[in-house]
Amino acid sequence: MKLKKPKFWDYKKKSFLSYLMQPFTLPVLLNNFFLDKKNKKLSKNIKSICVGNIYIGGTGKTPLVAKLYNLLNKRIENIMVAKKFYPNQIDEIKLLEKKTNLIHSKSRIDLIDDAIKKNNQIIIFDDGLQDKKLDYNLKFVCFDAITWIGNGQIIPAGPLRENLNSLKKYHAIFLNNYDESMKDIHDKVLLINPKLKIFKSKYFIKNIDQLDKNSKYLIFSGIGNPQNFRKILENSNFKVVNEIKFPDHYNYSKSDLEKIVNTAIKNNLKILTTEKDYVKIPSNFKSKIKYVEIDIDLFNETEIINYIENKLNE
Repeated sequence: MKLKKPKFWDYKKKSFLSYLMQPFTLPVLLNNFFLDKKNKKLSKNIKSICVGNIYIGGTGKTPLVAKLYNLLNKRIENIMVAKKFYPNQIDEIKLLEKKTNLIHSKSRIDLIDDAIKKNNQIIIFDDGLQDKKLDYNLKFVCFDAITWIGNGQIIPAGPLRENLNSLKKYHAIFLNNYDESMKDIHDKVLLINPKLKIFKSKYFIKNIDQLDKNSKYLIFSGIGNPQNFRKILENSNFKVVNEIKFPDHYNYSKSDLEKIVNTAIKNNLKILTTEKDYVKIPSNFKSKIKYVEIDIDLFNETEIINYIENKLNE
């Protein structure tokens, strides 16, 4: 979904606009109700993991998929990552192609069949928890712990695809960008589903040694939570002077990039963007722009991998 997230979605309480949008959540609620009643297909010929979200955009699921793939790939042979093809999500496809063994198609059922034909043992899906036809051996829900569930309302009144009670049907959640001051989130989740496994992580800049922290920067991004991009830079002592925000999965035009470059030159700034945005930029602009490679540091990494292996072997 290509959108610039409304600010009221992430207010801690329902706003006037949220109340106004409440009647329009009914189609989503009805769709979720009937979706839960469907018998979905679980393949017997390959083990499947789905890393998805119920909060729209900016939960860290794509870097988490890459992280889990690389960790599991050291211990288990024949693993693939799969992503349903959406034209407006070319950025995530390119990123996963760079970091994993990726297949993509317009049908997740076809992706399962393709992975089996290639003799894979495990397939990891980036997104797909709300698929109408397919079930998975392991279902993980990602949240950014800072934005959490926003105002807690269903789209379009808020940022949630499903009610928080849907956590009862999933195996585990990942709280990305977590610190111990957020323990109330941990406790709230366990009240909904005491059996739910909770894993946590922090983001870090993997290529920080290749970037100049003494310079002043203009930053730009087209991601779900651009505030997180700025925050990780400022927490790492980068000097952010100017910021330009675009909708999630935004496709940059030549005039967009020329404006960014000219603004930076005029104000004597260097330019930084996310790796997800950088993969979409034409090569003739790449010499003028650097990117930040964000990676995930999983708390209790060994416990997570052991959990996945044990659950898949049940």
